[in-house]
Amino acid sequence: MTSTVKTSAQKTVEAAKKFNRRTVLKGTAAAVGVAAAGPFVIRDAFAAGTVNAIVWTNYLTDDFLKKFEKDTGIKVNVTPLGSNEELLNKMKASKGRGFDMITPTLNRKGQWIDLGLLQPWDMSKITNIGNVEPAFVKASEAWTWGGGQHHLPHIWGTEAMSWRTDLWSTEYGKLSLGDLWIPEMKGKVQGRPHSMMAGIGRYLEGAGKLPPFVEAYKDEESMRKIWEEITKFAVEHKPWVKQFWNDHDTQKTGFMQNGVVLGQTWDGPAIELFKDDKPVQYMAPKEGAFAWLDGLCMPVGAKNKDETYELVNAIYTVEAAADSAIKTGYNGTVKGYADKLDAKSKEAFNLAYPGDALSKLWWWPDEPAWYASIRAEYRDKFVAA
Repeated sequence: MTSTVKTSAQKTVEAAKKFNRRTVLKGTAAAVGVAAAGPFVIRDAFAAGTVNAIVWTNYLTDDFLKKFEKDTGIKVNVTPLGSNEELLNKMKASKGRGFDMITPTLNRKGQWIDLGLLQPWDMSKITNIGNVEPAFVKASEAWTWGGGQHHLPHIWGTEAMSWRTDLWSTEYGKLSLGDLWIPEMKGKVQGRPHSMMAGIGRYLEGAGKLPPFVEAYKDEESMRKIWEEITKFAVEHKPWVKQFWNDHDTQKTGFMQNGVVLGQTWDGPAIELFKDDKPVQYMAPKEGAFAWLDGLCMPVGAKNKDETYELVNAIYTVEAAADSAIKTGYNGTVKGYADKLDAKSKEAFNLAYPGDALSKLWWWPDEPAWYASIRAEYRDKFVAA
């Protein structure tokens, strides 16, 4: 494996090993320092302003934004984000202008580092960084270049298996990424095209039919060798796909309106349905759930910098982290936030990651700049089949 595959992926693995919500629920997290004095840190005589941000669905909840504006006078204008590709294209088109904060995923460093679209954070202005689990702070340090750190940890989550509990049943240890392709699921599954194909790669790896999927990140030759086989399998099984998704809400409508029984989905949408008492369950497969860490970055064209630092410090509080986790089903990086979760959120987490599931998380490796465009070639063949 090349060093490109390691860096942030390895650091994030270390973070997961050192911190998970179950550990916090057992009371092992230390008390949060600055946040104990109040939900937000406000500088003296701070002038009201705005922050323009591109943010994943519900990462900054309506309640959080209202509270933040009330306490600071700063209004946050949120543009919802559906995918990393969408974010990257938007920033390229605008040359890094028009927004003060964006939220790329950690493993996309290779696609950002040479573009000159981001500026480093002034860590001295992030007074609440001490509230964040150190392992996640360390993971984000992988985005350090040109003398500065360009990424701050925000929310982590997974992509695994969800199903309609009234139409199908399974259990941990039996559930597999390969269940999408069993005969009874023909015409009843959903997934995001490129990550569904990654799931095929890991499933075939486990069946001894492909080399370790992570080798696809080494170089173009290795990638094409592996993805050719993945694409053959995907095209042959295209009739199994009821719908493709590429954002948060599409996953929910797939289960509740479009006849999907089983899907490879993010944790958040499925857990939202579970907490709304819908017949949907989310769980890590025996191969291990795909895992990711989303962060906070400041584009080069940011104009409202002081206001953005106030926003980051507000995000790094127990109240904000718990509010987001309760309403999204994703996981925070702030120490102690899990103590404030409701019972349903705790139940959803334990159902999603039973047994040894947390130790088997499969963190998306860093993607080299060349990787996404080649992957798109194979993805398009699958979608068009």
